[in-house]
Amino acid sequence: MPKHYRPPGKKKEGNAARYITRSQTLKHLQVNTRLFRKLCIYKGIFPREPKKKFRGNHQTYYHLKDVAFIRHDPILEELRAKSTYTKKVIKAKAKKNKELADILLKRQPEIKLDRLVLERYPHFVDALRDLDDPLTLVHLFAALPASDRLRIEVKRVHNCRKLSHEWQAYIARTHKLRKVFISVKGIYYQAEVEGQKITWLTPHGMQQVLPDDDVVYDVLLTFLEFYETLLAFVNFKLYHSINVKYPPILDPRLEASAAELYALSRYFDANSRPSEQVEATQSEEAELRLAQLQHQLPSNEPGALMQLVKGAGDENEEDEDTKECKELFKNMKFFLSREVPRESLLFVIPAFGGIVSWEGEGAPFSEADQSITYQIVDRPTQGHVYLSREYVQPQWVYDCVNTRIILPTEAYMVGRVPPPHLSPFVDNEAEGYVPDYAETIKRLKAAAENEILPMPGVGKEDLDDPQNLLAEGYITRAEAIEAAERKQKMMTLEKQYHDELKMELQGMQYSSSASDLDKQKSDEYMESREESLPDMPQISNDAADMSKLLMSRKKRGLYEAMKKGQERKKAHVDLLKERKKKIESAQKSSKKN
Repeated sequence: MPKHYRPPGKKKEGNAARYITRSQTLKHLQVNTRLFRKLCIYKGIFPREPKKKFRGNHQTYYHLKDVAFIRHDPILEELRAKSTYTKKVIKAKAKKNKELADILLKRQPEIKLDRLVLERYPHFVDALRDLDDPLTLVHLFAALPASDRLRIEVKRVHNCRKLSHEWQAYIARTHKLRKVFISVKGIYYQAEVEGQKITWLTPHGMQQVLPDDDVVYDVLLTFLEFYETLLAFVNFKLYHSINVKYPPILDPRLEASAAELYALSRYFDANSRPSEQVEATQSEEAELRLAQLQHQLPSNEPGALMQLVKGAGDENEEDEDTKECKELFKNMKFFLSREVPRESLLFVIPAFGGIVSWEGEGAPFSEADQSITYQIVDRPTQGHVYLSREYVQPQWVYDCVNTRIILPTEAYMVGRVPPPHLSPFVDNEAEGYVPDYAETIKRLKAAAENEILPMPGVGKEDLDDPQNLLAEGYITRAEAIEAAERKQKMMTLEKQYHDELKMELQGMQYSSSASDLDKQKSDEYMESREESLPDMPQISNDAADMSKLLMSRKKRGLYEAMKKGQERKKAHVDLLKERKKKIESAQKSSKKN
């Protein structure tokens, strides 16, 4: 009898008992593929990969527990009922009974996904962790045009726009925005809400083209239906955490002029007074509660009540990042010209403490206001110029936000080519290549914080032991010798300086012969050091080969893949350096001509 023989009627074992293919799942649930896809999106169920694919590699597998999870959910019956109701509408339209079809469409049942949101995210932190994709999709559909052919409704686009503006208004009001980066795809934002970093992408404010071939809009609309409910829950919770009523009621005049973010900020200002009253009543209740606790606590534990008060105070304090972001554009007034990305700047500038206005109806102040400090312009020339303000390009705002300092405006003035827009999501030290402008920004930040950085050309190799750096493969033998010479010279000069100071304090004169003697000793030391330097790269290569021989096949493969990744990164860095040299040489030749 074969080892894996199973008699007919015998219970299944292993992967065959735990997994089921998609075609078997459809038969088991008695649904079609479209309805099953919608169920999986609502419930958050994805295909699984069993270790042994018993029906072949071309099949899609699901876990039996996931299928049972769908089977016992009430939403399955609701979707079946809606599918049946849709067939009635189609039948009425086919019989050209327009009156009945209109009545059926008005009475069409709506499926509520509130229970599914609470089921998938039992805690608020879980919803925040999974908010990257919902925010990106909601911001995408907020910028898309409505289309009957693709079933993108006007009501849904307006709802996405409302939800996205409510989210941005909360982030700007609480100063939770941390990073901004403009790319070809759109504008990347990163905020930190309750300790969770949330990153999302918004499209550029231009006319969007809807492709027909590459995108399955039914799947996107199903995801969007669930994400709208999730984001409404999150906005409700966040607004109530700062004592603001949800949903907000906006000024229709500002909504008509596409200034929803400013309308939301005015709504926050109008609702701040009730919050102060709530805080006053809460503080009175807290004082009463503390007095009761003081009465109940034993007299030999005087520090217990202080710990309670300290813990309550720590919860209300803002973190250092929020304070820093709040003070960046403080006491600064910005005016936006017509050609700049208005929605993005209306979101970013107030998030960092600035006051902003624009050219149009409903603006808080006009262009002629003399208290404006910066005007954001994105055109080659500026006609009328006010001497009381500075004219800068939009990139200046985003670079200031990412560096957390007010950068000099000379490089960002009107008509000039701005510096490279560096991504705050890239760690230059880990990548192995630091752009020149990143070094400039680092020195500007150090100057703003009164820090002292090493001079250009003086790096870590001047302070570390060159022999260790050579052994680790950071520097070559010639560089190690040169670094050792520099280090010894610095040590000799430092010793000579201390000896001169000691002799001056004793009232003696430092003779030149003593200095010559020290110099001769240092030269002899360097010659001996150079002779004693072993061939470290060869030693390190031998040690690596020896350790590689002792590895298992799996570890050796991982090690080789890691080395290939390091070589690929190094080749990319070399390519960037080569491009930089070519650009510099081209600039020099153009200056000569």
